[in-house]
Amino acid sequence: MAGHSKWANIQHRKSRQDASRSRLFSRLAREITVAARQGDPDPEKNPRLRLAVKEAKSSSVPKDVIERAISKASGNESDNYEEIRYEGYGPEGVAIIVETMTDNRNRTAASVRSIFSKAGGSMAETGSVAFMFERKGLVFYPEATGSADDMLEAAIEAGADDVESSDAGHEIYCDARDLNEVSNALESFLGESESSRLIWKPLSTTALGFEAAQKVLRLVEVLEENDDVQTVTANFDIPEDVMERLTA
Repeated sequence: MAGHSKWANIQHRKSRQDASRSRLFSRLAREITVAARQGDPDPEKNPRLRLAVKEAKSSSVPKDVIERAISKASGNESDNYEEIRYEGYGPEGVAIIVETMTDNRNRTAASVRSIFSKAGGSMAETGSVAFMFERKGLVFYPEATGSADDMLEAAIEAGADDVESSDAGHEIYCDARDLNEVSNALESFLGESESSRLIWKPLSTTALGFEAAQKVLRLVEVLEENDDVQTVTANFDIPEDVMERLTA
């Protein structure tokens, strides 16, 4: 009986991982399609599309899925997606930005509002949360790419603003408008990055205790499970001791 229970748990985790992977592929393909439709279908001539394809490749999206997403836009077969940003507050007043792509803004707005409400949070007007974040470009390299000093030197040469190095890797930040240029310059110095994308970087963060972290992480998880949601960003920080309890 114990063996059966263990197998069931493994299958459950695998199903969740497969579902998460499928949602990720769908989001990345949707971004590729929209980027291709709004500009040139050639990634070399369309900075947004180039970054979208790069992000998809770094997440192991199959080549045929990427090509199908581009051709879908070229053939005018894509849905008429709108890019809409929602802002709100979660438990403990954590500020949250939700970026979506949707073909039905009423459905998406109702879904996002309901998720916030059920988690003890609330939606806010556009702009009432975004001022707590900076729109930045982020280029990520693995830790083995080079030393912190090497990465800083390359970042300065490429025109980036800042570098944060740790055992997890090197995060290189730049002005959002310069992401494509900085990413290209870094590649000439360091080789291909693991990821290049636009993000919302919190100007400050709120440290969460165990119970608050559980609530906020659950809210973020449910938001990310929504098919219309592309990204979720929040200005919280989880101390190391709390993280150890959460992952125990």
